[in-house]
Amino acid sequence: MPISKARYLMLLVCVQLVVMAMLYREGYRKRVAYFIGIFWKDNLVTSDLAEQPHATGNRKPSWDIYANLSLIVKPFVRKEDLPFCPDKSPYVGGPFRVLFPSKLTMADVEKKNPFVTMGGHYKPPDCESKHRTAIIIPHRNREVHLKYLLYYLHPFLQRQQLHYAIYIIHQAGNYTFNRAKLLNVGFKEAMRDDDWSCLFFHDVDLIPEDDRNLYVCDEHPKHASIAMDKFGYKLPYNSYFGGVSALTPEQYMKINGFPNNYWGWGGEDDDIAIRVALTGMIITRPSVQVGRYRMIKHEHDKGNEENPKRFNLLAKTRRTWRQDGMNTMEYTVLSREVLPLYTNITVDVGTDKGLRKDTRGSG
Repeated sequence: MPISKARYLMLLVCVQLVVMAMLYREGYRKRVAYFIGIFWKDNLVTSDLAEQPHATGNRKPSWDIYANLSLIVKPFVRKEDLPFCPDKSPYVGGPFRVLFPSKLTMADVEKKNPFVTMGGHYKPPDCESKHRTAIIIPHRNREVHLKYLLYYLHPFLQRQQLHYAIYIIHQAGNYTFNRAKLLNVGFKEAMRDDDWSCLFFHDVDLIPEDDRNLYVCDEHPKHASIAMDKFGYKLPYNSYFGGVSALTPEQYMKINGFPNNYWGWGGEDDDIAIRVALTGMIITRPSVQVGRYRMIKHEHDKGNEENPKRFNLLAKTRRTWRQDGMNTMEYTVLSREVLPLYTNITVDVGTDKGLRKDTRGSG
């Protein structure tokens, strides 16, 4: 018996309602996204894909880190009338894709971050942030890496509604690189600028991949870069503290800052981890799914070869940490440049023989 037109339409409507109900359930959305993805692949961006911190193979996050910034507008109210930012930023979106466009310039980065002011300072224009974070980046001859880091780091921090500033601590000359001492300099110079509540110590070649990795401090020192691609997105060993770490000013001074005597690559992050333990603190971390970083591939820099003394120094940390750190640091500020995307502080930190006498300025 043939179905009447009215019954046919009713049947069609019922089928559509059932399909819609199915699509609103998590399992069915994933199945539909999978089959549609067979035909559209990379052109498809689904909400499920965006929620996949471990997406691999063809299922890579394809969120644009700048996508949510268009939602940020400056309201027509006085600064003192701005409300506090919410505990959870509405702009945080989760994982995003990290690419390295070959034609990117610093001018491009500046153009895409109109609310960043001179010196790399930012305050949310639509609310008053509850967090004040300084980013300290040790640097020498890594201009390409710095360009990519700033391209991702500025929108990453803005999506978290942080009041922040970025400081590049540039080691002058061609003497052996000293990462930890540069971080000590960065701490001291940043705290001269503002009363920061949290300081992130950030390698220039590490790009965060998930903005749920909040750049705020915890009750104990934080190791943010728990999952780097170079280590297969796994923590290499339990006490590892390298890459990106965060401490409050009080925590930093409690461990006497970072060591000054690690010249060359390696050892200083393990020394810091020992200091944390010796002062009765623990290392906190985000989840492996959230604390993901992509490293920009590069060779070891000239002047930053492996430190042959690092194991000897580590064996003495328990005896030396109180005499090697913020209380014994010497350096000379050669220049301080307030640039559109960051504050660049060029310093002479001396050599393993001590601070040279033929420099100008003071630290």
